[in-house]
Amino acid sequence: MNSIDLAKNVFDIEISALKRVRDDLDGNFNNAIELFLKTLENGGKIVLTGVGKNLPIAEKISGTLASTGATSVVLNPVQAIHGDLGILAQQDVLIALSYSGESDEIKTLIPAVRRLGVPIVAITGCPESELAALSQIVLLASVDREACPFNMAPTASTTATLAYGDAIAMVLLNARGFKKEDYAKLHPGGAIGRALLLKARNIMRTSKNIAKVTADTLVKDVVTSMTEAHGGIAFIVDEYGKLIGIYTDGDFRRGIAGDGDFSLLNKAISTVMVQNPISVGPDVLAVDVLRIFEQRKIDDLPVVDEEGFLLGGIDIQDLPKMKVI
Repeated sequence: MNSIDLAKNVFDIEISALKRVRDDLDGNFNNAIELFLKTLENGGKIVLTGVGKNLPIAEKISGTLASTGATSVVLNPVQAIHGDLGILAQQDVLIALSYSGESDEIKTLIPAVRRLGVPIVAITGCPESELAALSQIVLLASVDREACPFNMAPTASTTATLAYGDAIAMVLLNARGFKKEDYAKLHPGGAIGRALLLKARNIMRTSKNIAKVTADTLVKDVVTSMTEAHGGIAFIVDEYGKLIGIYTDGDFRRGIAGDGDFSLLNKAISTVMVQNPISVGPDVLAVDVLRIFEQRKIDDLPVVDEEGFLLGGIDIQDLPKMKVI
């Protein structure tokens, strides 16, 4: 079997494992979600623990929960029995990850957690394990086999556990009414936060940085205005300042190349402008502006208020500078 076939076999095994875990979902999952919701509503947090390969899985699940509004931390089971158990409070809940449910570190930790009165949710592949017996809720994540040819290295089982964590996080997100704007507030320093927090008003060009002309302006003067504004679009407004059309450098090039008639330069822009152009309001999110650029295959957008008055323009070239893309 060549490398590609071996890799595909790993994917097939892990896909099969995910399907099995999905099909095994039962009422215990609903019970766990209710417990997590109650915990969060009471000001508690979701604490995750695991040993070996499950510790980084616990870290990833906890990170996903925290980034989607569910307060969560990780408890290293080795450090826990040497003082870090103080991370846990009575209003918290512990999710313990152990496929066998018999890891020594977990088995040492769980009785101490129970003495604190903290409820335990186990994600395990062995419902008859000691961990399962000591947990209030057991979420079964059994797989037929690992992707490892020796059926030893945690592969399919850790993938299934990770997917279980994603499922918990997304169901909690939905149940708690967590919105895109809430997500952005928890990611203020990254591209995700910028794209979700920035609005059109924050990224648009205004004043001398846009070419704003009236309907009777000659094309040649419009081109000059675009050049002076260092942009590729002119916004045509009526006598009151309402947007009535746009004209781009692409429109100009196509007009000249189309018929070779340079008399275009002396025509009023109203005769060649694009009427009723797509526009956005000042409070449209930057991520939605980017989506419009991508879907419409355009490079510029006028920004108008509710009554259609021109406020500014957005150039796609400015988005990388704002670290939106």
